[in-house]
Amino acid sequence: MQAPPPPPAPAYIYTDQWLAFDYGPAHPLRIDRLALTHELIGRLNMAQPSFPVRPADARELSLFHDPRYLDILQELSMMPQTADYYAFGLGAADNPVFPGLFEWSALLAGASLQAGELVSMLGHHVAFNMSGGMHHALPARASGFCYVNDPAVVIKDLMKRGHRVAYVDIDAHHGDGVQWAFYDTPQALTISLHQHPATLFPGTGLAEEMGRGEGKGYSVNVPLWPDSEDDIYIRCFDEVVPPVLEAFKPDYVVTQLGVDSLLSDPLANLNLTTRGYGHCLKRFRELFGDRWVALGGGGYEVVNVARGWALAWAVMLGREDELPEKLPREMCERLKLREDDQWLLDPAEKLRGRYFARAEADAKETVALIQREIFPILGAVKP
Repeated sequence: MQAPPPPPAPAYIYTDQWLAFDYGPAHPLRIDRLALTHELIGRLNMAQPSFPVRPADARELSLFHDPRYLDILQELSMMPQTADYYAFGLGAADNPVFPGLFEWSALLAGASLQAGELVSMLGHHVAFNMSGGMHHALPARASGFCYVNDPAVVIKDLMKRGHRVAYVDIDAHHGDGVQWAFYDTPQALTISLHQHPATLFPGTGLAEEMGRGEGKGYSVNVPLWPDSEDDIYIRCFDEVVPPVLEAFKPDYVVTQLGVDSLLSDPLANLNLTTRGYGHCLKRFRELFGDRWVALGGGGYEVVNVARGWALAWAVMLGREDELPEKLPREMCERLKLREDDQWLLDPAEKLRGRYFARAEADAKETVALIQREIFPILGAVKP
């Protein structure tokens, strides 16, 4: 009997069209981080042919977003202004109005929908859209640099076709927009590990936020204090995420792989290294690597973004052991990186933060609460 053909290679989604847009020179979200990531992947000899990106249309975006809000985004894309639109979160410093903001949002959402289709319909085990993961946007409001919520859109699209979907968010910021989108349904499971809401935007994501009505137990939050670092993060991840996912038995897993959890990000203080971040990536591959829709997310130190998502792509390819310790010399010289900033993979030696003990104690309490209140609902078993 002839052996079945191997599955298609991991799907890599990228376009230079993203680089035509700009939040402004003072904004922390720099779209050129995508180009730097793409360059680094190429220099590491891990490039794959990019799938051409198509923009999402209004019908697809309206799976989650209010049609009138989408009309406003299109209007402001053509004639940028801020008056009378603050109620929609538009025009404030976080969510500036700039030419093409709708086109930018439609392109990244279209890429996320493509990632979902490549995995669920075309047989790819994993698809990676680094531009996606804009997890804060609400149905009729921009929030936290996000104008459309592409994770919610792709989850809605998968659910529309009858699939159970789990969403796991490892961004330093709580995935609030995605949580609220599915807060009252047992057909989608949302899990977010993030910096404690008392210390970081958006101020949500307490462990007590567990879902509502039929959705009770299907929203899982692991808030972590600053300086939680690798050991605490890995322990919380392993004690919560695998047993919950295994109990839920999703058809597909959508992950938001924000890199602002890494040490030296200017907007957050979890202080992971590539060891902790990479541990989560490898666990995703081990658990659900044959049905994995991988999206980008936050990350405001552009070299961190490039090395974090290059690591993510290497894990998706199963080639993480081929990564060098240092970034390519040509990039280091062009970016004028200091010796201490030239690591691709962080060295093992790292100082423990001053708040580590408090973070460790609170993390244990949070995991115990989740295991006590949510595990029985889902039928999850403690590891």
